[in-house]
Amino acid sequence: MAECEALRNIRHRNLVKVITACSSIDFQGNDFKALVYDFMPNGNLESWLHSVDCTLDLVQRISIIKDVACALDYLHCRCGNVIVHCDLKPSNILLDADMVAHVGDFGLAKILSLEEGSYANASSSSIIRGTTGYAPPEYGLGNEVSTSGDMYSYGILLLEMLTGKKPVDPMFEGGLGLHSYARRALADGCMLQIVDPVLLSEDVNENCLISLVKVGVQCSNESPQDRMDIGTVIHKLFGTTFASRS
Repeated sequence: MAECEALRNIRHRNLVKVITACSSIDFQGNDFKALVYDFMPNGNLESWLHSVDCTLDLVQRISIIKDVACALDYLHCRCGNVIVHCDLKPSNILLDADMVAHVGDFGLAKILSLEEGSYANASSSSIIRGTTGYAPPEYGLGNEVSTSGDMYSYGILLLEMLTGKKPVDPMFEGGLGLHSYARRALADGCMLQIVDPVLLSEDVNENCLISLVKVGVQCSNESPQDRMDIGTVIHKLFGTTFASRS
């Protein structure tokens, strides 16, 4: 029902498209309800990022990063209400035949008023929303969902796409996380040491990688007030030429 409520009045090229709804009886005689979406022949982003023979190059990753940013910009700013996805992660990003990204799974989404959108300090007794590693720290403290929570998830997603490391990778222990791992590499000037080895097979533009990682780090700051909003992200992604060196 949450998914129906979130999706019924929104349309965007980077969101999943609902074809129809189905209400029937399953093979055990129980009520069966389902939403039917456009089929995405290239599966989800997680299966691409973490397959043993990953072939996603930097240009494709940047295109997906931009697609997801456009989806969030629409949800947060351009669809009438403010819609917070609450569970942005690679497995919820589906890829069509042209490798265009579509954000899916709105089962945890919440519709806010325009005034509520960026406010993340109100206490809530609701269940913790999101997935470990991608959910912002304030949700674990019982704070209300907000657009800044989605921005944290987006920042972690971006860093995962560039490093090839999941936020729950066993290497992250003792206070080290994907955010601090990337932030430290930026400070030490050793960006190429942490990027996904698949990308090193290309003649990559290191300045491009640094700019993208900075966006990911700024989006995934621990404090909601210190995170970029989606408008700033859009400006940075589309106001700068991100591409591999020819």
